[in-house]
Amino acid sequence: MDPIPKEALTGALRRDSVKKHVAAIHVSGKLTLLQRKLSNVLLLNAYDTLTSRGTHRIDARTLCLMIGYNSNDTDTLKAALRGLAETVAEWNMLDEKGREEWGVSSLLAFAKLKGGVCEYSYSAALAEKLHDPKVFALINLNIQRQFTGGHALALYENCFRFIKTGSTGWWPLDVFRRLMGVDGSDYYLTFKHLNAKIIKPAVAEVNRVSDILITPETRKQGRAVSDIRFLIKRNPQLAILDLDDGEGLRKTSTYGQLTELGLSDRLARQWLSEHGEAFIQQKLDLVAGQENVRSPVKYLTAAIERDFQTEDAKPSSARAERLAAIQAAIARRSPTQRDADKRLFLSRLSEPAARDDFDRHGWMSPLNAEAIHAFWSELDPDVVG
Repeated sequence: MDPIPKEALTGALRRDSVKKHVAAIHVSGKLTLLQRKLSNVLLLNAYDTLTSRGTHRIDARTLCLMIGYNSNDTDTLKAALRGLAETVAEWNMLDEKGREEWGVSSLLAFAKLKGGVCEYSYSAALAEKLHDPKVFALINLNIQRQFTGGHALALYENCFRFIKTGSTGWWPLDVFRRLMGVDGSDYYLTFKHLNAKIIKPAVAEVNRVSDILITPETRKQGRAVSDIRFLIKRNPQLAILDLDDGEGLRKTSTYGQLTELGLSDRLARQWLSEHGEAFIQQKLDLVAGQENVRSPVKYLTAAIERDFQTEDAKPSSARAERLAAIQAAIARRSPTQRDADKRLFLSRLSEPAARDDFDRHGWMSPLNAEAIHAFWSELDPDVVG
């Protein structure tokens, strides 16, 4: 599957995880693979306004695209949302005064599908906990889409938050069974069965498809295995990391020109991701051709936002209006939705030349102008003309 650039992640969600062990929110491991992926995407979509808004919205097709679910089977999506509403999230942690706090909440307070839009909310208490970067570990959505086993994804999630420390620490087997969602099965009370059916297959998949490599270790009380931990290190073979860290964009000459002007790393990569290298390079060339510009950054910002053109390359007034309407529509979308929009549009392009032109120019692609306008007219009713 195509990766989802880390440009979709904003705010505190991009911070490094803390080095010491922190008490985490435990969500039942009984979630299906689809539900677990769905939960992560919903949280990412809501993260920036998690504590300031009571409800959150995302296009249903954007949601399906982000979890790698391309079916029109809305009944399956409804069942997955229902499962999240029926799933219990439990936390046990210390507050700022060192007092222990225990709490429990349904994972979703409500969810509904209407007019192609999914609307949902979290309880206020759970939203506060999920928004705390010391509690919530960043889950890589590019990677989670590669998983085919729910136990493997659950193990990845529970190991990834300890990447800085290099080990999960010792988990009693009853805790591990609960994290894997098999605590209600007598079969897995026997470590031999647990190891053969859950641990070994899950470890193999994590090491095969994710950005970490994990090694299980056990310790015993008497002759019986009582605890398990996982040693964790980065997977140096996973090329997807370069994409997630923005290295692909940072290696372009256009990125270098932007940062030389004084733009921040975040804004430079955001512009390149949203508009494409060719479009940004065109605006940089416009700035370079201007004399007596006091603030090149301000001029460049205006050139990008208002699509300044050279005299011999100005669009017609009708096309300019279309482009302005599309840019306004893009601005109304969240970073996650913008990325999904690009992927959805690309999936509709069958001609290599059309795909190449969109890769170079993004939404300003002249070869795809009509298709782009039709796409946004369908997606956003405010795009007309």
